[in-house]
Amino acid sequence: MIRAWAWAAVAVVWAGAGQAACASDEEIARYVADYTRLTPAKALAVGASMEEARCTQAKLAAALEPVMGPVVGYKAGLTSAPAQERFGVTEPVQGVLYEKSLLPDGASVPLTFGARPVFEADLLLVVGDAALNEATSTEEAMQHIAAVRPFIELPDLMLDPDQPFTAATLTAIGVGPRLGVMGAEIPVDDPAAMHAALGNMTVRLAAADGEVLAEVPGKAVLGHPVQSALWLMSKGITFQPGDVISVGSFGPLVPPAKGKGGAQASYIGLPGDPSVSVTFTE
Repeated sequence: MIRAWAWAAVAVVWAGAGQAACASDEEIARYVADYTRLTPAKALAVGASMEEARCTQAKLAAALEPVMGPVVGYKAGLTSAPAQERFGVTEPVQGVLYEKSLLPDGASVPLTFGARPVFEADLLLVVGDAALNEATSTEEAMQHIAAVRPFIELPDLMLDPDQPFTAATLTAIGVGPRLGVMGAEIPVDDPAAMHAALGNMTVRLAAADGEVLAEVPGKAVLGHPVQSALWLMSKGITFQPGDVISVGSFGPLVPPAKGKGGAQASYIGLPGDPSVSVTFTE
């Protein structure tokens, strides 16, 4: 079932501004139909406040649950300064991850897996216990992360190119969740050592033929990847044990064709220099 935070967000906005603050049932149904057909969609929450956009996101997540399964995690988007400048914002945007989005390492997906598919190097944090919600620093938060996982996210920008791409319209659609490929869990046995490794690592994204598409430091995401968890909590997210947190992109969004048949993300500096890969099929 959709998380309690989502229904709370809907209730707050509806109570404060009336149902019109959220996308209508008809708009949600049309978006879900386009999402299911992999068809570029009309934007939701055009000109809306961020509170209204989060309300629409919650309503959409409930409508997508029969298609994508329940929400099992959260994502931070626009976590780099260039991305924020591009969209005219001064902080990230929040989205969701669905159960059926998460695929195993080495998974094969169609080249056209979405209406407007892209891929990016990312990273998942696996929540260990609810005490994470009381953390006030990345070092403290790390004590409540059970594991980290290499992650190539396969987002779907979804919106028709003539539609407005703003912080509100991105938030309304959950920041483009579609698929993602997860590497093996790396247990956090020594929180201090893992915290240092995450901040000092280099993340390399390569095409199937070895061409390097991006190579960025771990601190490229909000100064430290775990900062994404703190930011999401500041926006009202309450984490539960087992939740996954997508920290955001290490480098640019890449069209699947540039993967030349696939992609691999490597995390140089994490224990064992782990990697994760995906194959794109015609």
